[in-house]
Parts: sequence; C-alpha cells; structure tokens
Amino acid sequence: MPPYDNKDKAFSLEFFPPRDLAAQERLVRTAKQLMALHPRYVSVTFGAGGSTREGTAGTVRTLRNLGCEAAPHLSCIGATREQLRQILQSYKDEGVRRVVALRGDLPSGMGGEAGELRYASELVAFIRAEFGNAFHIEVAAYPEMHPQAESPAQDLAHFVQKVQAGADSAITQYFFNAEAYFDFVSRAQAKGVNVPIVPGIMPITNHTQLARFSQMCGAEIPRWIRLRLAEFGDDKASIRAFGVDVVTQLCQRLLENGAPGLHFYTLNSAEATQAIWQGLGR
Repeated sequence: MPPYDNKDKAFSLEFFPPRDLAAQERLVRTAKQLMALHPRYVSVTFGAGGSTREGTAGTVRTLRNLGCEAAPHLSCIGATREQLRQILQSYKDEGVRRVVALRGDLPSGMGGEAGELRYASELVAFIRAEFGNAFHIEVAAYPEMHPQAESPAQDLAHFVQKVQAGADSAITQYFFNAEAYFDFVSRAQAKGVNVPIVPGIMPITNHTQLARFSQMCGAEIPRWIRLRLAEFGDDKASIRAFGVDVVTQLCQRLLENGAPGLHFYTLNSAEATQAIWQGLGR
C-alpha cells in the first residue's frame, strides 16, 4: 500500500454519451466494471452548442440507475437563461445534485447564437442565483493554461472568478507534469481559493489519440514521453504498459503531496483506469 491515507480522497470518473447502441452497451459494461472502484461520483460530458444535450441527460440516468451519483456537464454556450433554467430544473427534479459548469466551445459559424451567458463564471453565478445550494458545482481548471487564455495570470484570474461566483470544487485538465499542478494550486491559494482542486487524469493507451487531444486542449506531453511512445510504434501492449506505469507514478506523487483526489478521464473504457487504480494499491 502507498504510504499515504487516501480514505478521504475524492476519486471520480468521466464518461461521454454513446452515439449508438453498440457504444451504449460498451458504456454500461465499462461503468459496471468501474463501479467496483466505488467512485464518489461520475461526470458526463456535454457537446458544444447542444449537440449532445439529450445524450448527456440520458447517460446521466443510465449511470444513476447503476447506483452512482452522476454529474452532467453543462455548457452556457448556445443556450438562453430560460433554457438553462429548464435543464437545471429537470436535473433537480430527477434527483441530480452535482453539475460541472463550463463555458463550452463555440462551434464555427454560430456567431451571434453563442447564448446569453459567455463565461463559466456567469454560469456558476446563474446557477447559484436560481437554485441556491441545490447543486454542488464543479468547474474546470487549467494547470498548463487554457489554450485561449492570453497569459497564465489571466487564466488564473478567470478561475478565481469562477470560485468567487460560487463553485464548490474544481477538476483540472489532464497533465503529465506534476509541478504544473502544484504551481497552479499554490497560485490559486495565494489568491484566496480554498476549494478542492482535483487533478484530471488521462490514461495513456493510444499515442495518436493522445497527441490529438493534447493539441486541442493545450496539455503538454513531455518530450521523453513522446519519444518513448513514438519508439513503440504500433505495439499497443507496450504503449499501454508504459502508460500505466507513467500515469500511476504521476497519481502517486499527486496524492502523496496533498492532491484531494483524482478524476479519471475513462474514454468509456475500463482497463487502463483499473490498472492504474490497482497500481495505487486501492
């Protein structure tokens, strides 16, 4: 067992809405496997501009039926206040008590249809004004800076605004440099932030996919990791074994140095998350 007490750590999982029946069946199988890890909650992603709003709600119901608290991602982009009010009321009526409040991405060509709220901080404030403490509100944090931010200072200021608006806790974008996380938490605390900032963890299972995701979200893949992955070529087994080792060591260091938990980006697959979990001695 690791030399730290992780009984009070908040371990959670992220899933995305399936696009067809086969993917739905895979999601249920994966979720059942990962429920054995007893996550505190699971989150369900949300497509830009409302493209998967119904899929998010349906996936939340599926996961809640499996016995776990589920938190839908909610984006303010492309939605009016009344639409957001209706969505949140529907979730509240169904017993959902946790949401992940995000700005979301503006799809190309949307123009003036971006919605009445433009920033996640505005969405957090709206939820608090309309629903009080009915929801535990999670927000996003970017240890390596949001790709659209002008500077680390500006990015941190935006995060602080979300917390001041009423966020209860935060989930970070994934990263592979623990120092970036520790630095971000330290700078946030210096600005008065005292909510838990939970590291987002991305298992490494596919080099091409990881490179594409990282390019889009601004997450840095350290050079030594990129070189090792490239060296493995199409050897999927070696990539997965290497990925489990790297990410397990990252998780252990985070927990040993005070991270309040871990949030796994499962990509609707159980094996890598389970292997990392086992490596942590859970």
